[in-house]
Amino acid sequence: MTVNDDGARLPTAEDEARFWELLEAAWAPLGDEVNGARRALATRVPDEDTDYALVSVLDGAFEDFLRNLAALGSGLSADELTDLDRVLERKLYDIDRADVQEATDGSDDGFLYARGFVVALGADFYDAVTRDPRMAVLDAECEAMCYFFAHLHRERFGGFPDTGSGISRESCSNPAGWSF
Repeated sequence: MTVNDDGARLPTAEDEARFWELLEAAWAPLGDEVNGARRALATRVPDEDTDYALVSVLDGAFEDFLRNLAALGSGLSADELTDLDRVLERKLYDIDRADVQEATDGSDDGFLYARGFVVALGADFYDAVTRDPRMAVLDAECEAMCYFFAHLHRERFGGFPDTGSGISRESCSNPAGWSF
């Protein structure tokens, strides 16, 4: 665990690597069409028509992805799930930015779910959106991803994890991403 100057816990590089590896492992069995759509979204020139065609391929796969991810997380300890939730929380927080919201549209909840979509698609898409918010997709959402590891922790251990991060994954909570 890493702690910043304010005493907040930060994800480690190992936790982040494990997080992205789990997501990739959950997507892998879903086949070439689904994984090709994920790659295409991360490398495309943004275009509404192309975006919707790719997202429609993914929409049908999210339930299986989340089921696979739950199975992969089923044997993890409370500490491991907390570490993964800390990474998820940080990833959602870091793209809580006005420029990303402009590309995704939506209300506060809708923007949280849009960020869930960005994270759920994996590191390549997340990095593409981080670099260029226009890579985000209008109205694409994955609500279940936003608290995935927290819910898995609650189901297995009876309570939500305390990430100790001092941040919120809720929309408009990252002051660096918004000019008020």
